[in-house]
Amino acid sequence: MRKIVDLNCDMGEGFGHWVLGEAPDDQLMELISSANIAAGFHAGDPNSMDRVIKLANHYGVGLGAHPGYRDLQGFGRRYIDTTPEELVNDIIYQVGAVREFGRRHGIRLQHVKPHGALYMEAARNEDLSRLMIESLAAISGDLIVYCMDISKTCAIAQRLGHPVVREFYADRDYGKDGSIVFTRKIGRLSPEAIAQKCLRACLEGKVTTVEGHDIDIAFESICFHSDTPGAVEIGRAIRRVLTENNITIAPSSAVLQAA
Repeated sequence: MRKIVDLNCDMGEGFGHWVLGEAPDDQLMELISSANIAAGFHAGDPNSMDRVIKLANHYGVGLGAHPGYRDLQGFGRRYIDTTPEELVNDIIYQVGAVREFGRRHGIRLQHVKPHGALYMEAARNEDLSRLMIESLAAISGDLIVYCMDISKTCAIAQRLGHPVVREFYADRDYGKDGSIVFTRKIGRLSPEAIAQKCLRACLEGKVTTVEGHDIDIAFESICFHSDTPGAVEIGRAIRRVLTENNITIAPSSAVLQAA
C-alpha cells in the first residue's frame, strides 16, 4: 500500500508559437507535484522554460529536466542511432539549461526524466544508462532519475546507489511483461477510470494488462501526459481520488525521504 506518491507531468511542450496538446501549463501545474520541463531538443525554448519554471516555483512543484533526442520535427519520438557519449552530452546540455533557469527563479533542480524515444532507449541500453547515471552523479549526487521499474536505468541506478524514482503510467496501457504498450495516437480517455487505475496501483500494487492479466507494479511516481486529450480532467480526477483515499501527493524528493 502506497500512502504517499508523486504526481508528475511533462510541461512546456511547445516551441515558439507552436504548442502540443490542449492543456494549459498553468492549469496542469496546480494539480501536480513534479514537473518535467522540455529542454529545447524535442520541444521547449528559452522563453517557454522561463515561463513554466516560474510556474513551478509559484506552485511549489518539484523541478525536473526533460531532455530528449535532437528531434523537434518528430517531437523526440523517433529513435536516433548514435553513441551513448553523444546522447549523454546532449542530456547534460539540456539539464544545464533547465537548472540555470531554475537558479534564476530560486528553484532547485530535483530530477531528470528523459523524454520519449530517449527514455525507452535508456530503458533497454545498459551502456547508455550507466554513462547517464555516472554523468548525472558527477553533476549532483542527489539528482533523482525517473524511469520504469523494469528498465536497465532503474537496475543500474539502484546498483550504483543513485537516487531513482520508478514511474506508473496513468494514461498508457501495460503489456504482460510490465512494459508500456506503444501507440502513436492516444484517444480521449475516461478520467475516472484512469483515477481508479491509479488508486488500485497505490492500494494493491497491481495493474491490468491489455491481455487482461493482473501484474505487480512498483513505483513512487504517477505520470500522466500533457498532450493526452483531456489532460486537465485526468489530472483533476487522479488528484481527487487519491486525496479522498488519504494518499498524500508530494514531490518525489519528499516521497523518497518518506520511504
